[in-house]
Amino acid sequence: MAQWQDVLRLDPALQGRVSQLYERRFPREIRHCLCVLIESQDWSLAAVDEKHASTCLHALLVSLDEQWNRSLQENNILQGPDFPGMKNHLLEHFQDEPLNLAVILSECLKEEKKILASASEEQGCGHPAVEQKWRELDSRVSELTRQTLDLKKEIKSLDDLNEKLDYIQKTWQSQVEQHIGLAQSHAVVEGECLKRADFISQTKQMVLQLIVNILTLAQQTVATLTDVELPEWKRRQQLACIGGPVDTCLDHLQKWFTSVAEVLLRVREELQKLQDQNKKYNGTDASNPPGPMAEIDKFARSLLTKLLANALVVDKQPVMSSLPQRPLVLKTGVRFTVTVRFLANLPEFKCLLKVKPVFDKDVEEATTANGYRHFDFSRDDCKVLDVDSPRGGLVAEFGLLSLKERKERGKGSHESRLGVTEELHIIKFVTEFQHAGLECNLEASSLPVVVISSTNQVVGAWASIMWCSMLSISELRSLSLFVDPPPLTWQQLSQALSWQFLSVCKRGLDENQLSMLKDKIVDDPDDLVHWSKFSKNENAWIWIDGILDLIKRHFVDLWQDGSVMGFVSRKRTQVLLQEKPTGTFLLRFSESYKDAITFSWVEHANGEAHVHAVEPYTKHELSAISLPDILYHYSLKAQRNKTRNPLLYLYPDIPKDTAFGRYYNSSEMSASKKVVDGYVNRRLVPTSLSPTPPPSPPRDTDTMDITDMDITDIGTTNVDTNMDSRYLFWELFSDFFDLPELPELWTSNQEMLPTSDQLC
Repeated sequence: MAQWQDVLRLDPALQGRVSQLYERRFPREIRHCLCVLIESQDWSLAAVDEKHASTCLHALLVSLDEQWNRSLQENNILQGPDFPGMKNHLLEHFQDEPLNLAVILSECLKEEKKILASASEEQGCGHPAVEQKWRELDSRVSELTRQTLDLKKEIKSLDDLNEKLDYIQKTWQSQVEQHIGLAQSHAVVEGECLKRADFISQTKQMVLQLIVNILTLAQQTVATLTDVELPEWKRRQQLACIGGPVDTCLDHLQKWFTSVAEVLLRVREELQKLQDQNKKYNGTDASNPPGPMAEIDKFARSLLTKLLANALVVDKQPVMSSLPQRPLVLKTGVRFTVTVRFLANLPEFKCLLKVKPVFDKDVEEATTANGYRHFDFSRDDCKVLDVDSPRGGLVAEFGLLSLKERKERGKGSHESRLGVTEELHIIKFVTEFQHAGLECNLEASSLPVVVISSTNQVVGAWASIMWCSMLSISELRSLSLFVDPPPLTWQQLSQALSWQFLSVCKRGLDENQLSMLKDKIVDDPDDLVHWSKFSKNENAWIWIDGILDLIKRHFVDLWQDGSVMGFVSRKRTQVLLQEKPTGTFLLRFSESYKDAITFSWVEHANGEAHVHAVEPYTKHELSAISLPDILYHYSLKAQRNKTRNPLLYLYPDIPKDTAFGRYYNSSEMSASKKVVDGYVNRRLVPTSLSPTPPPSPPRDTDTMDITDMDITDIGTTNVDTNMDSRYLFWELFSDFFDLPELPELWTSNQEMLPTSDQLC
């Protein structure tokens, strides 16, 4: 329970990581309702002991029953959690496979601890500074609100003073006429009225000074919000769009914008009351206030205008539902969604603003660049900012936007200096604000977007979005960035690449993996990466993007639990495995095949370590049989059709079945053979010819014959064509020469998994 309570106290960004942790794996509702029981169980033991896993599952079911019965007794079934629904979920998903439940909860609890630890580290190095800054803003806004309430009281008190003085001045003469004796006090009354008038004048000056003090503090706060906090949020949002694990919650900003806007509106209202008092009691024209008051009103008006002009923001950047993890890439004719929010969330502003999207508004390239493409929205779409119920903000969601290219008929060259995927555009949202005598035009700009016409262009477009985002240019005015794109440092690019794996596959890249990528990508002595090196032709990004898709489609669970080392070179593989016991293997991405994964393992013969690699498995093959099942069934075939599985330990020393057992297709393994339409059921089995070389032959004779050849010198490190040629040599000439029988651990001709065509 203590751990879950700590999780619930995390900031929104880390809460989002927790949500992703449980998404589509285990309901957070069950985690919350059974947090005490879940944290009291040994899920690590249960993950490798099915009997213990069943016991833990039974305990969860019993607890849900108990809580349900308690709800029935307390007549709380309508307001309480759906205990029967949670129980049905556990039975449906884990009754037959309690080990899966144990593995999931074991991993989730460990990840929760890592997230909590990372939060603690942030609090120890820099995060407190952000919290301190926000606390100061909270304090400043609270002080503004307090002073505004004091101002309201002072002006009410001033109105009472004016009213009493006015009453005395207007009724004194009639009192004198009715009571002759009061005439003797005339001088006293006049003196008292003068004193009251002086006090009122002093109070008025004090009130004006209070207003000035409020506006001075408001000026500092508005500057902090519009020039510091809002740009920082926009930068965080830009990084979040490319997978950065940053906080993009608008709750703080909305609270501050709303509070300051309310203060400025109330100050202007109180200032108007002060002007009305002058007109009523002093005969001053309220529409033409005296100099100081007019200057103060102008000051308040300018502050409010600046605040509101920055209050309209793009809450959720343009994104197509087909590419939820790649916002800002839009395809012509395909619907996309974007959301705008007005941060000054006051009741009087509800339904006040009608927002219209405009494509490439005020973009210089749209009118000056040859070949620069022009687009229009497929339909006119305006939205009124209304209250968003769950979060209480003034929000408008544009959910049916799509683009169509405008075909220009002008003469001249239309060849652009930029490719389609390098051409940046923006969408602006415009509206007019009119309230309480204040009028201004408001705009909010999206981040730069790339418009494509084919899905084949998505990869290149996303490279442009990443590059643009890492250069920190959220407020682009010139969109010709890629005419002469600045380079990125490796530190910038490596961070962006790691975020791709974190956001898509739920685990980023570690230092070793990034080091391998650096060796592949960076050839600059200053650790700079140039756009052409990263994005053009058969580039590194295409290879990395293919691997992202490979993981996401076929073994994301293995990637998340760290079973796939992935980015490790052949040379590094040799170093890692050669000191390990026979049968130790690791999984790595192929550097020569596109979108493929291979595994390398070590065997020892003649006192030497021999590292072999299987021909990589592609998406096509992984669609037919899962990677864990490939590892389980993989075998080497030697003479007399003897087979063995050479894969024993996942690097560094994890037994294969411990690492992958929970991912095996148990139903396939346990299924009995069935005859369907006259055919016997079969299973795909990945098989290779054994590549380990035989022992060296004896050298005690001077006669050189074919058996004296040191075959171990030929390609024993990796599976290659030399292995095939040796096998072919033995097969062709064993009858002509007195060759020994083909050793069990010799040949390496890879029999790849059958393709769909071969299966027909």
